[in-house]
Amino acid sequence: MSLMTNPSEDVPEPDSPASASFLPDPADAKLLADWDFPDFLIDHQLGTPGWRDHLDADLEQTARLLLAGFKSVYPLPPAQLSVFWTDDAEMARLNEAWRGKDGPTNILSFDNGTTDPDSGRLLLGDLVLGREIIEAEAARAGIPLADHLAHLLLHGVLHLCGFDHETDNEAERMEALESQLMVAAGLADPWARGGAA
Repeated sequence: MSLMTNPSEDVPEPDSPASASFLPDPADAKLLADWDFPDFLIDHQLGTPGWRDHLDADLEQTARLLLAGFKSVYPLPPAQLSVFWTDDAEMARLNEAWRGKDGPTNILSFDNGTTDPDSGRLLLGDLVLGREIIEAEAARAGIPLADHLAHLLLHGVLHLCGFDHETDNEAERMEALESQLMVAAGLADPWARGGAA
């Protein structure tokens, strides 16, 4: 897949590397409490302790609002998503392995699209986020880290649901939906200043 960059920023747009499931080494990941929303479960694995303080009740509530907004415009059956919270070193390794690109990126999306035989939930896939690059992006853009995280989580979910930004039309559609949902959740439009993702 191609990597779209924002001409006004030197930060790569998050992308989806492949139609494959990413599973972190459970020895390196400590489980965090699930976010169990109506008909949507997000399970977390913590690959680096630096993320722990950022994954708070406010971010969980924001994610809940964004998902509710998304489900109001995009029909989604009961689903499950896994998020692996890691560091830039791991993101660089994954970016090279899955996309052939050097250096870390902020988020990678690995779609699944199967159904869990036990719960009946659609297994959307896995998101992997790198802490240092995301903190640096938020600081450079002058936005709260929590807002940037919310945008990246939404962006990753959209990728797992088939949205993309490989063409201008796809990018416009995806960015417009992100803006709509972020504003509806009481957050700033992430694309109002040219995008911080």
